[in-house]
Amino acid sequence: MVANSNVPCIETERLFLRGHRPEDLDASAAMWGDTEVIRYIGGKPFSREEVWSRILRYAGHWLWLGYGFWAVEEKASGQFIGEFGFADFKRSIDPTIDGLPEIGWVLIPSMHGKGYATEAVREVTVWGDARFESSPTICLIHPENLPSLRVAAKSGYRELQRTTYKEQPTIILSRH
Repeated sequence: MVANSNVPCIETERLFLRGHRPEDLDASAAMWGDTEVIRYIGGKPFSREEVWSRILRYAGHWLWLGYGFWAVEEKASGQFIGEFGFADFKRSIDPTIDGLPEIGWVLIPSMHGKGYATEAVREVTVWGDARFESSPTICLIHPENLPSLRVAAKSGYRELQRTTYKEQPTIILSRH
């Protein structure tokens, strides 16, 4: 087991957020390959190879930028259930969001509707508030992804602008 010492751990009442490990690949690939998970995130399942690149990108964020995504475990079971965090993906989007920390979250379908997303996003934003000080953070959400829009609203994100990203409608939300 390889641990990324650059990644702080966050603990909530029911969740443990930690750096990704190589052994997370299979669970993460299963999650990103699930059509329910990717429905509003491009709509195309990710291959195992693409997920491996994603995990390496997360590690690079922590190393180069001092922030990134956490792997999320359910405390009660120890099961990998998702990924939450901040990134700067250098997206080709108008308006540009380069340099703004972008929060994102994803959970395996069996964990939807349990309040885990709100619980984790709240703690991740607390961490982000301390890390980014006065800089706003943003998130991109498909307009039909009502559960994620509710989580964003509960966490203080407000609509900034509607646009498209990779030919899909998206809402840019901001939190100051």
